[in-house]
Amino acid sequence: MKIYNTLTKKKEEFVPIEPGKVRMYVCGPTVYNFIHIGNARPMIVFDTVRRYMEHKGYEVNYVSNFTDVDDKIIKKAVEEGVDANVISERYIAECKKDMASLNVRPATTHPQATQEICGMARFTTVSEASRITASFPTKIWMT
Repeated sequence: MKIYNTLTKKKEEFVPIEPGKVRMYVCGPTVYNFIHIGNARPMIVFDTVRRYMEHKGYEVNYVSNFTDVDDKIIKKAVEEGVDANVISERYIAECKKDMASLNVRPATTHPQATQEICGMARFTTVSEASRITASFPTKIWMT
């Protein structure tokens, strides 16, 4: 199977880093409201990829985050007079229900951004030191 490698800009034969095992990370939704088709599409697509890899005999560790810190979450929390955690937890639960109704299996792990901020900062620092990022005045873009 060939997969497009965004780093080399080429289709390359898929070879797992560790034989027999696949590790997938897919950005999940920002949980400030009910999911929409744009949120559901990657969850459906990558659930299908995961199932295919499992069918081929791979052990798959599929990680998909919930972005539970965002201006939209804070705005909605202020509008409703509740803590931002109330908003994000509500829509994480709704997202999980919606995906189950579409027969999309949960990821192996669903980290929440608020629980991983220190790790993200360390990763960004290491990535910059390794020169695999491009820095811009207000953002860091992984390449």
